[in-house]
Parts: sequence; C-alpha cells; structure tokens
Amino acid sequence: MNEFVYTRLSQSTLAKEEFAKESSDKVIQLSEEIVACFNNGGKLLLFGNGGSAADAQHVAAEFVNRFLLNRRPLPAIALSTDTSVLTAIGNDFSYELIFAKQIEALGNPGDIALGLTTSATSPNVVQGLAVAKEKGLTTVALTGGTITPKDGVHPYCDLILNVPSNYTPRIQEAHLWIEHLICEIVEKMMFGKWGEE
Repeated sequence: MNEFVYTRLSQSTLAKEEFAKESSDKVIQLSEEIVACFNNGGKLLLFGNGGSAADAQHVAAEFVNRFLLNRRPLPAIALSTDTSVLTAIGNDFSYELIFAKQIEALGNPGDIALGLTTSATSPNVVQGLAVAKEKGLTTVALTGGTITPKDGVHPYCDLILNVPSNYTPRIQEAHLWIEHLICEIVEKMMFGKWGEE
C-alpha cells in the first residue's frame, strides 16, 4: 500500500509539473486580469459541478474573506450556492441553464466568468460561458484532458487553463493548486506583499 500512496503522489506531482511547464504564463495572465477586473469595479463569477462547484465556492470565499493577507474583501460569487435559484431554473427550464441564467442576471461587461470543468464539456458550464461571452464578460475555463478548438468550452473562452491529465482526481488536485496560486498572486499584485514573507 505504501507504493500505491507514492504512485498517486507521483502522478499528482507530474500533473502539476506538466501544467506549470505549459501554462504558468496563463496563471499570471489570469491573475492580472482578475486584478484589473477588481480594480475597475468588476466581479468574478465562478461555477462548476460537484467537486468543481466546491472549488468555485472555495475560491469565492478566499477572495471575499481572505487568502493569506488581512485585506479588504474582493467581489467573487460562486453560482453553485443558491439552491432555490438552481432548483427553480433546473425545474422550470433545464439543468443546462442553471449557470447561464444567473450570468444573464448578474454578469456585466468588465466581469470575469470562470467555469470549472475537469472534462471541458459539462453542458451547463459550456452554456454559462456562451452567455458570458455574448454579454461581453471575459471568459475563462479551468479544464483537464485533451480538448480541440471545436470542443466543449473552447469556442467560448478567452483563456483556457488546461491540466494535461485524463484522470479526474489528478485534475481536481491540480485545479486546487492553480486556484491557490491565483489567489496568492492576486493578493501580491493588489496589496504589495506575499502572505508568507
């Protein structure tokens, strides 16, 4: 069993290393865009399903409350939290529209819509990003696996941060690491110091 533990650790580390080699510049780019969004009075809208919904809520909490620095709250909203809204849309219209209709109601040009989907093809995340693009929001996706320009979220995204793994747990672990990096970089850019200096 020890070997199993180290194998999984190795796979998780490799997924992060491969992502960093390919996409560290995208982490910095997204962090800069979030800073500009916040500084210009915009907000971050986050959404996903299952574990990705939990990630959306986690990141929103880090921005609204704090990550490592005691500083002013930053405007981030997870669209997976309001059960009345989610079930009303799902019941009256379609589960595929649970994020799209919220973005239609809450999103404005200058905001950022960040969709999280390990497969890059979750229909409700795709629909959410499509509406966000239509409304003039900056559209970003955190994904995994292999996607082509015609697939899933790709046509609707200004920026995609893709973890090059086809194994969902490794993608989820990398997503959390990426999300924490972004929170830390945004705090540094906005407030001038690292949380663990």
